Amino acid sequence: MPAQPEKMLVGIDTGGTFTDVVLLAGEHSRHCKVLSTPDDPSRAIHEGLERLGVADRPLHIIHGTTVGTNAVLEGKGARVAYVTSAGFADVLTLGRQDREHVYRLRQPEVDPPVEPDLCLEVSTRIAADGQLLARADDGELTSLADALEARQAEAVAVNLLFAFLRPEEEQRIAAALAGRWFTSLSSRVLPEIREYERGIATWLNAAVGPVISRYLERLARRLPASRVAVMQNSGTTIAAEQAADQAVRLLLSGPAGGLAAAGLVGRVIGRERLLSFDMGGTSTDVALLDGGIPLTRDARIGPWPLGTQSVDIHTIGAGGGSIARVDAGGMLLVGPQSAGADPGPACYGRGGEAATVTDANLVLGRIPADTRLGGYLALDRARAEQALDGLAAQLGCDRLAAAKGVVRLANEHMARALRVISVERGHDPRDYALFSFGGAGGLHACELAELLEIPEVVLPARAGVLSALGMLASRPGRELSRAVLSEVRTLDDASLASGFAELEALAAGELEREGVAPRAIRFRRRLELRYRGQSGGLVSDFVPGADHAEAFHERHRQRYGHRLQHAVELVNLRLAAAAPAPLASLSPLPPRAGLAVARQVPMAELDGPVAVVERASLADGDRLEGPAIIVEPDATAWVPPGWRLRADAWGNLRLRCSD
Repeated sequence: MPAQPEKMLVGIDTGGTFTDVVLLAGEHSRHCKVLSTPDDPSRAIHEGLERLGVADRPLHIIHGTTVGTNAVLEGKGARVAYVTSAGFADVLTLGRQDREHVYRLRQPEVDPPVEPDLCLEVSTRIAADGQLLARADDGELTSLADALEARQAEAVAVNLLFAFLRPEEEQRIAAALAGRWFTSLSSRVLPEIREYERGIATWLNAAVGPVISRYLERLARRLPASRVAVMQNSGTTIAAEQAADQAVRLLLSGPAGGLAAAGLVGRVIGRERLLSFDMGGTSTDVALLDGGIPLTRDARIGPWPLGTQSVDIHTIGAGGGSIARVDAGGMLLVGPQSAGADPGPACYGRGGEAATVTDANLVLGRIPADTRLGGYLALDRARAEQALDGLAAQLGCDRLAAAKGVVRLANEHMARALRVISVERGHDPRDYALFSFGGAGGLHACELAELLEIPEVVLPARAGVLSALGMLASRPGRELSRAVLSEVRTLDDASLASGFAELEALAAGELEREGVAPRAIRFRRRLELRYRGQSGGLVSDFVPGADHAEAFHERHRQRYGHRLQHAVELVNLRLAAAAPAPLASLSPLPPRAGLAVARQVPMAELDGPVAVVERASLADGDRLEGPAIIVEPDATAWVPPGWRLRADAWGNLRLRCSD
């Protein structure tokens, strides 16, 4: 019997500066880092696979993409027409009337998500109890199509009032428009109360869907032999064939991979309370993990609420490519503007002239001058020095002081982000380890730990491409919901179980189409409850036989310090469905020769030379005292004086301050 071909798994993370590719084939792994190609991210993906020699092989690819994110933030989504019930065309424009600057008398003007001429109304009207009050006839729907044609709409978002109670009414409109426009239905995208949030999610889905669809088609043409899945906001994956219809669930696709990897490594090393710190070329993502991936329903993209279940990540515009400049008052600023991949930092030698954080680290000697980023991109120290000299002249200081200032200010930005997801939420950073990854994370991790008094830093193996590895540690899954809006005491467990069973059938059907065996799917049933009259609710697991109202009273008391004598209302049924991840565990690395100092290099901040250590030479149990520079093709780490390092069996580096 002929041997079966080895299954090849590929995780891909497309960032603003670099595209990371991790290949797993049996017990063997390889990875690479290539410059991103923002005009067509599929080109960088194909280049990375070519570097690994597998571009023409049948692959199982799991991909985190920023295509949808960039389309929204840059205003490059499809031209969307918004269709709603008569009298509600202004809902998206009015929004929640939130004040961006609470105490400013005149608020900045914000363009509406959909221009008024593209907000169209139909007579279909559904009441709060699901009763159909009015229905658009066929002639009205024909007129609607004509209006869409005249306005040159590229996509349509349909959001009828209370459509989640009668989804067939939106489906009827979609059928009338079938084949002519990409159509997004609120009863499919987010079948829940709150017409503004539901409308924004439906609009985002319509705006990004065609963009995602075209991109995935290009990727499929480049990789015809491969099967592609895409990371979702919730940290689970969806097949590329189904992704465009759920585009709003891909807008936080990239950062989710890093959290999946952090969770996997944390379980392996027995350190599950982590502050994750992912510093790339363009931005830095931070999150707090306490035994699982943190999720939220309050995530936003730009000024818009997503409404969907998403990883709870705080992102700031601080990365290796963040540009340093001096404002009109002579103050040094770092970020959020980034040099990106093209032209990139000055030291890339691709035409960039502004000083960046990477240039500062190179001038300080924390990045050795002979480093090749990604294993191939040589750095130009002279250009970095020239950029820092220009900055220093504006600041009235020397080059070294300017470089130190850039790094110090970048550290303060990132420390503030870590405080947002820890201290400001009642968590003490000293109870966690700083889990640092991304190509630039190791250069700043120890100093951030000192600023926040974090006792331990973990630099995981493959730190520079960890988000790509995390794609493979993510499970195929779905997050579904259904609005109920009834007093919970009027509902018995049988009716609730029936509602969950319908959602489970929908989720299982979608996952089975991706090749997931039904017996491999695991479901989690949850109830979203609130006091009648409240806006927000609390979500808890559905426990058959429990007194759901009493359980909510107690949870409300624990969360807010009091309980009320109001009726408890069931807002939504929530279902999470997931199958096993392709990568469920990590194996210890094979034995290595042990610690070997590659060379000594001068360090601008210190009097004597500093040891440069190849990370691949560090074996289980090896120890090292700072100062030292740890190098590998896709990442560099700086171990300051007073810090000590220990390598573990999985290739992770555990660092603690000697004081």
